[in-house]
Formats: sequence, C-alpha cells, structure tokens
Amino acid sequence: MPESLFKAIIIAAAVIFALIFCAVVIPALIAEPDVVGAFAAGFVNPYSSGYSSDVLACWAILAAWIAYEARALGIRHGWICAVLGIIPGVAVGFALYLLMRMRQLNGREV
Repeated sequence: MPESLFKAIIIAAAVIFALIFCAVVIPALIAEPDVVGAFAAGFVNPYSSGYSSDVLACWAILAAWIAYEARALGIRHGWICAVLGIIPGVAVGFALYLLMRMRQLNGREV
C-alpha cells in the first residue's frame, strides 16, 4: 500500500471517529455537564463495561509505547497523542501518533 494512501486512511478514520464522537457526546454534555458521570456511563452494563475496559487498556498500551519510543527512537511530542487519546479518544491519539512517527522516522536512516 502506498504511504500516501495509508496516511489518508489513518486521517479519514480519525476524522470520522472524532465527528461521531462529537455528534454523540457534545449534545449530551451540554444537556448534562457532568464529566465524571459521563465517564461512569461507559460502565452501565456488562457490554459497555467490556468496551470501555478495552478502550482504557488500549490507551495504557499506547501511552507505554509512546514513552518507550520517545526513549528508544527519539520520537518527539508523543505526549500530545497520549492526551488526545483521553479526549476525544484513542482512535485520534493513535492515528496522530502513527503519522507523527512516520514523519519523524522518514527523515532519518532506519
């Protein structure tokens, strides 16, 4: 797969997720601005709890990988992606990290 197509797919997936997230979450937060309650609502039943636990684990793995590659490969500004992994979500943080990593690694001999 050409690199430009790969980048376009990553960006499209992150943008689509962010739009869906905003369309679903922002109106609910405007109606009821309880951020802690909104987070807790992700654990209202066994199914949503499973998905929410998966998302939290994915964020922890992403954050650990970002920290590792910062030291091992010198990837800079990964912390921004970890923050974006919290809000709006791991899909956006991970997509941005892949793009940042690709750009930084393409600029040097691997």
